[in-house]
Amino acid sequence: MVEQDGLFDDDAAAAPVAVAAAAAAAAAPLAERLRPRSIGEVVGQPHLLGAGKPLRTAFETGRLHSMILWGPPGTGKTTLARLVAGAVDAEFIVLSAVLAGVKDIRDAVESARAAQRAGRGTVVFVDEVHRFNKAQQDAFLPHVESGLFTFIGATTENPSFEVNAALLSRATVHVLRPLEHSDLALLVGRAQALTGAPALTDAACARLLAHADGDARRLLNAYEVVAELAARESGLAQIGEPLLERALGEQLRRYDKGGDQFYDMISALHKSVRGSDPDAALYWLARMLDGGADPRYAARRLLRMASEDVGLADPRALRLALDAAEVYERLGSPEGELALAEAVVYLAVAPKSNAVYAAWNAVREQIRGDGTRPVPLHLRNAPTRLMKTLGHGSGYRYAHDEAGGFAAGEDYLPEGLQGRRWYEPVARGLELRIGERLAELRALNKAAREAG
Repeated sequence: MVEQDGLFDDDAAAAPVAVAAAAAAAAAPLAERLRPRSIGEVVGQPHLLGAGKPLRTAFETGRLHSMILWGPPGTGKTTLARLVAGAVDAEFIVLSAVLAGVKDIRDAVESARAAQRAGRGTVVFVDEVHRFNKAQQDAFLPHVESGLFTFIGATTENPSFEVNAALLSRATVHVLRPLEHSDLALLVGRAQALTGAPALTDAACARLLAHADGDARRLLNAYEVVAELAARESGLAQIGEPLLERALGEQLRRYDKGGDQFYDMISALHKSVRGSDPDAALYWLARMLDGGADPRYAARRLLRMASEDVGLADPRALRLALDAAEVYERLGSPEGELALAEAVVYLAVAPKSNAVYAAWNAVREQIRGDGTRPVPLHLRNAPTRLMKTLGHGSGYRYAHDEAGGFAAGEDYLPEGLQGRRWYEPVARGLELRIGERLAELRALNKAAREAG
């Protein structure tokens, strides 16, 4: 400290601290330096922050509610939580579910009680809340219920599956969406103004926005790398695609293996095949593989599609899907992926039938809700003399000895279920012929039973 006229010079003493704080701020990542300090600076999420929308109303009225912010990375979950706390001048306690335990939760509760005694509210923000187990999530319940603090959880996973029902019932779920290109372009402008980097060419900007894939943090982290590289280039007027490629390397799309997006893409692929759209099916397969999905998993899904959606309308589809899986095992990536693409196109254009799938589900449902019906005597095995004496196998008609290899009028279902039908072939592909054959056999059965 500097002493002046027998007193401490507070301004001189504070100067080094201010300089250190300014240096720390300048060294912070670009994404942190551009973090919105007010609701007006937030970009994106108009469905939550527009006039009259839920979060905008909460900010303007100061009436907070416990909430779950669900959305992909880089959509502003942490920022909104901080702004919520700031809007009501509340204590803001941050817990990371990756690192925190029950002790940290207890400490947060004690801090909230101390704030309450001092007349202040508290917002407890739990990042990655889906990583807390049931007991840890339950620890919040009584305090959320009593109003000791406002609970805000952030998650990239579907809260329906990852958050306890009791906690979920006490919080409103707000879904955050990936940022639009216009929102990302606005952030690029702010980043350029802050860093003083050269402007991006239109092509480079478009490439950077595509690379960000709706993630503001990813955008700003990438821009910071590009800006630092540009600063080393003397006389650079604009940042073009070549420099962008040097800075970023290979572009990767966001693909959350094991999360909601993983299953959404599988669903899109399956529904494109079922809808007989080979182009869309190829697109979703390519997106999955480009994002890091295991091609073997994709092959297993194709086998399921061949069984469920093509079925007996084209039995070759299942064989071709099996062949594609085997080819991939032999060749690996990228050569083997072509076989998967071939199978996807074939499945998409093949005639469709879920008749076997529907029949199988219906039979299983019948059995689950039914008693244990005995096997009819004429269908039972009779390997011993006693069993034959008891009538096992008696009256069974060997189909190969009958005219046309068909025992007309014979029953093969248990008593009470005779005549029940579960498999009804569709009038497409090979099942058209199967349906015609079944109609012939059923006519023979009807004639034989009427004659008997």
